[in-house]
Amino acid sequence: MSIRIIRLGSPREDGEGLRIGTVRRPPRGVRKNEYASRNFYDVWFPNLSPSERLLKEALGAGDEKSWSAFKRKFLAEMKSPEASKDLDLLAALSHHTNLSVGCYCKDESRCHRSLLRELLVKRGADIV
Repeated sequence: MSIRIIRLGSPREDGEGLRIGTVRRPPRGVRKNEYASRNFYDVWFPNLSPSERLLKEALGAGDEKSWSAFKRKFLAEMKSPEASKDLDLLAALSHHTNLSVGCYCKDESRCHRSLLRELLVKRGADIV
C-alpha cells in the first residue's frame, strides 16, 4: 500500500488507487462528470493546495529565490491544524490502501506536490 505523487491528467498506472486532486481549481473546460474518466482526479481535495494568494506566487516563481519564498510560505500554510490533520490522514491511509495525490504542474520540482511529498515522508507515509 502506498501513495503515488502524480501529475493530474497523466495516464493512470496499475494499482494507483484513488486519485486525489490537491489543486485550488478544477480543470478548465472539463465537465465535472469527466474528471475521473479523463484522468484528472476521483476526489477534489483543495485543502492541500496553495491558498489563492500563494497560487499566483507559485505560478510566477521562475527563479530559485522566488521558489524558495513560495516554499517557505506554503510550508507555513501546511502547519495549520487542518492541513496537518489532512496530511496525517493521508500518511496513515498509505499503510492500508493505494492512493495518488497530484497537481497539474508539468515540472514536479517547481510544484507544491514536491513539497507534499516531503511532508508525507516526514509523517511516515509509504511513498512510491
